[in-house]
Amino acid sequence: MTAIKSVEIFSDGACSGNPGAGGYGVVLRYGTNEKELSGGEKSTTNNRMELMGVIEGLSALKEPCKVTLTTDSKYIVDSVTKGWVCGWKKRNWIKSDGKKALNIDLWEKLLPLLEMHDVSFVWVKGHAGHPENERCDRLAVRQRDIYSSKQEE
Repeated sequence: MTAIKSVEIFSDGACSGNPGAGGYGVVLRYGTNEKELSGGEKSTTNNRMELMGVIEGLSALKEPCKVTLTTDSKYIVDSVTKGWVCGWKKRNWIKSDGKKALNIDLWEKLLPLLEMHDVSFVWVKGHAGHPENERCDRLAVRQRDIYSSKQEE
């Protein structure tokens, strides 16, 4: 039996306006190997881009892994680690305040990935000099700017 691989994923999202053009950036690290992923949309929200980064990072893994996932998104970290998203799902995607949860389509993509991998979340303050978070931010902003210029076309 082979040992489960330990992977680091760093992720960030960016949006110009909310909604507006947005992007996400991801860095995957396994040992000394690194891979960057990024993408975006013409009309989206910051939270959607944060979720897309996490989804794309975890989806890039070809087998179940032990993952340390670093993000500056309190929305994602709290929703998962405090069990909010599981509660929303149990209540047919209704939050404790009676309102419909947002981004259900993305949460439904993320939850199976969280079951497949052993994920530990690490929250970092955004724009505070964390090297990988800053790198992901640059990737996300580049995509946001690309999609922002596509809106003008």
